[in-house]
Amino acid sequence: MIKALVFDAYGTLFDVHSVGKECNKVFPNKGNAISQSWRKKQLEYFFLRQLIQRYKPFDEITKDALNYACKENGIELSSDDEEHLMEFYLKLDLFEEVETVLDQLSHKKLVVFSNGSKNMIDPLIEQSSIRSSIDLVISADEIKQYKPTPAAYNHAQEQLELKREEILFMSSNPWDITGAKSFGFRTAWINRKNLVAEELDIQPDAIYDDLSGISEWIDKI
Repeated sequence: MIKALVFDAYGTLFDVHSVGKECNKVFPNKGNAISQSWRKKQLEYFFLRQLIQRYKPFDEITKDALNYACKENGIELSSDDEEHLMEFYLKLDLFEEVETVLDQLSHKKLVVFSNGSKNMIDPLIEQSSIRSSIDLVISADEIKQYKPTPAAYNHAQEQLELKREEILFMSSNPWDITGAKSFGFRTAWINRKNLVAEELDIQPDAIYDDLSGISEWIDKI
């Protein structure tokens, strides 16, 4: 029996590339390139810092990644533009089906579990239309251990006070699904980009194009 539905935030509930529209306003014709590089380096930086054990909160990593993305695209980033784009990261768009799906599940325990630091993830959820549906927000920053480390998923489990198999974890990020499944959570990969399956001996319990697919779990929760 699934007792908690746990969602990753960035790329799963919220479209990280919706910031590209704002990037394009600030830097015409380069918004998409900056957005793609920004996300790529954001992921690389927290993975690398986890490996070398030189932790930085997600907001600082996100800022570093933005500066790299601008340099890569030949743009000098002013402090005002940096502040503006970082502020916009607190206003990312929800994916189209998210509000409807969460409304249908509002009688269940709904949790967000993110690598985002609280000063990023809390305002993002609070300004969104799903704020009243979310029962709990868990940040990996609370223990300074990023997903996909086992310590991060263990922290989430401790906060939920449930058995691992009683938790259904959903993410669009394959590395996140691999980490959660390896730890023992039930998992649903929200494969928004139609990626091929990873060549690993750890596979998700289910794969969907978007969050609408989790409706088939209703009888299990």
